Amino acid sequence: MGNINVWIVEDDKDWLRGLSAYLGRQEGIEVTFTAIHPDAVRIALRDEAVVHTADVVLMDIMLDGVPEGIILAEEVAIATGARVIMLTSMEEKELIFRSFQAGAIDYQIKSDFEALPEAIQAAWRRESPISSAAAEQMREEFRRLKRMEREFEVKKMQDKITPSELELLKLIDKGYTQTEIAGRLVVSIRTVKNHINHILKKLGSKGSKEAAQEAKEKGLF
Repeated sequence: MGNINVWIVEDDKDWLRGLSAYLGRQEGIEVTFTAIHPDAVRIALRDEAVVHTADVVLMDIMLDGVPEGIILAEEVAIATGARVIMLTSMEEKELIFRSFQAGAIDYQIKSDFEALPEAIQAAWRRESPISSAAAEQMREEFRRLKRMEREFEVKKMQDKITPSELELLKLIDKGYTQTEIAGRLVVSIRTVKNHINHILKKLGSKGSKEAAQEAKEKGLF
């Protein structure tokens, strides 16, 4: 088996030099390209000879103070077919989530540099497990997105129905018949039927009980 060709993109020159030297001493790993600026990487991506020297890319998320590494990770993954491992000293949920969306397959904290040789080998074998820290951050981000989705659906339903229509759904949920509802609200049965039909049309529900159940599940009453 030949060496695993590794690229390192890191804007801290001292850390880049130290990491290059450390990985260069590891058996089976060869650092074939380094860069401190995104422009240098993009120039390299236009050179076919250089592109083919990338098996695994270590990509710093923050370059020149901005998360440029996320955009660059996608460009590198597409151009080289290499497996991208994101590097950062931060543990930021949104950046981790965006990194994986961009095509990264792992996420490593810089302070744990001794774990990088194993992470590189696993990535090259396409067996790279998501680090526990990254997995937890991603789960939290999925939970946040799920909460946002639920809040959006609740708000959308609230905007569709009026307070009086919501009160009607509460009575339906409690099991009252249309006649009983008409009596409690002091309106005709025809009015109750019209309200129900209006609600069903706005919500796209098949029946009044289904509409009431949906409102209840969304916590509207």
